[in-house]
Amino acid sequence: MKALVVGATGQTGRAIVKQLTEKNIAVKALVRNLETAQEILPPETELVVGDVLKPESIERALTDCNVLLCATGAKPSLNPTGPYQIDYLGTKNLVNAAKNKGIEHFVIVSSLCVSKFFHPLNLFWLILVWKKQAEEYIQASGLTYTIVRPGGLKNEDNLDQIVMSSADTLFDGSIPRPKVAQVCVEALFEPTAKNKIVEIVAKPDAQPQSWSELFSQVV
Repeated sequence: MKALVVGATGQTGRAIVKQLTEKNIAVKALVRNLETAQEILPPETELVVGDVLKPESIERALTDCNVLLCATGAKPSLNPTGPYQIDYLGTKNLVNAAKNKGIEHFVIVSSLCVSKFFHPLNLFWLILVWKKQAEEYIQASGLTYTIVRPGGLKNEDNLDQIVMSSADTLFDGSIPRPKVAQVCVEALFEPTAKNKIVEIVAKPDAQPQSWSELFSQVV
């Protein structure tokens, strides 16, 4: 297995690269800034300069990879097209390139509440709307996928247990980024994770479950 991670220099993307590396999976990262990536990512990470808005750079990066993990996301800014370009158009480009290259599994980090139009996060240039549109494009693509919808993201890990649920069933809660990364990477190995939307939070009072149990309970 060789994985291309897109959004690898972001907080969640870094955690995904770390998880893959710890499992001895070869990792390639699509990055816009080579120097920044060299400072942030493990030295064994293969770096390829590119951009989700430049389809030819994605196809180049996907050469010799068989799985793709995406943790991109528009940063808050005054640019009203940011979420449309990064969260929707960029994801469409990734999906199209993944189909062209025969990628076996596409894992993407989305967000809780993407189906709630009146959610406060949509005040940021309809970011949840565009994430939902991207999800629908993936689902219709014919690719094998896992869409991971985390709750509010925390940088520091904790001892809370992961709670996993089906689409549009969790509407609040938070989860550390390292746990989101774990879910993304474990989805590559769990047959019951394929072609599912999984919503995840972490709770101190939740019962520990195996990865197989977590993914199996999602419909």
